[in-house]
Amino acid sequence: MAALWAALPVVADAENRIVRPAERLSLQAIIDAAAPGDVITLKAGDYAAPITIDNSVTLEGEDGASLVGSGQGSVITIMGEGVTVRGLTITGSGTDLAALDSGVLATQTATGAVIERNVITGNLFGIYLHGAVNSVARGNRIVGLRGERLSEAGNGVSVWNAPGAQVLDNDIRFGRDGIATMTSKRNVFSRNRFSDLRFGIHYMYTNDSEVSDNISTGNSVGYAIMFSSRLKIRGNVSDGDRDHGLLLNYANGSEITGNTVIGRLQPAERWLLGGNRNMDADMPKSEKAETSDQDPGTLRPGPQKCVFIYNANKNRFNDNVFEGCAIGIHFTAGSEGNAISGNAFINNQNQVKYVGTRYTDWSKDGRGNYWSDNPAFDLDGDGIGDNPYRPNDLIDKVLWTSPQAKLLTTSPAVQVIRWAQAQFPALLPGGVVDSHPLMAPIAGKKATQ
Repeated sequence: MAALWAALPVVADAENRIVRPAERLSLQAIIDAAAPGDVITLKAGDYAAPITIDNSVTLEGEDGASLVGSGQGSVITIMGEGVTVRGLTITGSGTDLAALDSGVLATQTATGAVIERNVITGNLFGIYLHGAVNSVARGNRIVGLRGERLSEAGNGVSVWNAPGAQVLDNDIRFGRDGIATMTSKRNVFSRNRFSDLRFGIHYMYTNDSEVSDNISTGNSVGYAIMFSSRLKIRGNVSDGDRDHGLLLNYANGSEITGNTVIGRLQPAERWLLGGNRNMDADMPKSEKAETSDQDPGTLRPGPQKCVFIYNANKNRFNDNVFEGCAIGIHFTAGSEGNAISGNAFINNQNQVKYVGTRYTDWSKDGRGNYWSDNPAFDLDGDGIGDNPYRPNDLIDKVLWTSPQAKLLTTSPAVQVIRWAQAQFPALLPGGVVDSHPLMAPIAGKKATQ
């Protein structure tokens, strides 16, 4: 090894190896010759890849240092424990989904890998944490493939069976999903930004984990949480996503607190081209092609649904804001035991779509939710409306099952039915009731009225 290092034209001290593009030895040879704990610093320039790192070294780049793949396989494959890759531009992976071709692939032996402050562009997957326990992807800018069919594109960051992995402070655009996780636990996805994707975060079979303080803008779905339990979903923002801000499908026993979903008017053709067509494989059957008759020349609010809850049980929704969507919350398919209180439903075209006949009370311990369309009085000044709020009536349910009946909504007969139900609540056919509606949005959240 000493003879090999002696052949290098530029050598610093024993811990820090300085490398320039004109080295006689390949970068792979330099990495193979490094001792555990060494730091290999690349000067500005292009370096040929792919490379494999199987010992605990740090590979870092100065400004302008780029690893350029051959279009085959992953650009960097990490196989050793305690490896750090930072400060590099990484491009040129292959396009084989089955082979997990990535900008950086951290394998099952890459325990404690740290991948930080890189620019990762033009790769199938940006970063793939494939069984890399306690690994970290932090502060990277990841730009996926553009103009590809989503079924042929990879994710910004993929996590598979990597307990303790963290994905923090990344900026992710294009490709399929921002962060996609499958069969993992004890993960933290925090302070990331997502745009121009299908799902910002896509959760599958990942338990006891945290999703916090992320921002999703202009995606089909902000946060798709599926088949996962005991999550903490806190402080996230979905701003102008097309179909759903937050989707819970078979997600159970989780805390959904302090999140904000904001709708924005968008051309309908943007939703039609970027929404259901790309999502159908992962959506519940009841959600597919629901509004395929939309006029593509019109504006429509996005998300279509601030929140969609499908067979999700024993979750706690507190202090969230759902604003400006076509539907504030769609609640269906046997979802039971959910506590929904302290939330603000503001200026949604329909505040609630509840498919069911039993009564369910959305208040807890004398505290309900704020509803911007609730013409309530508060004579005792306690901040709670004097009468219960019911977001839906019999006519709403008729319209859900027979959309053609919209032609009759302004008829005198329909208005008489609605008046009668308001005067005689016993006529109501079940559904959501808020027994203690709030008179103002939760502290720190403002209505845009």
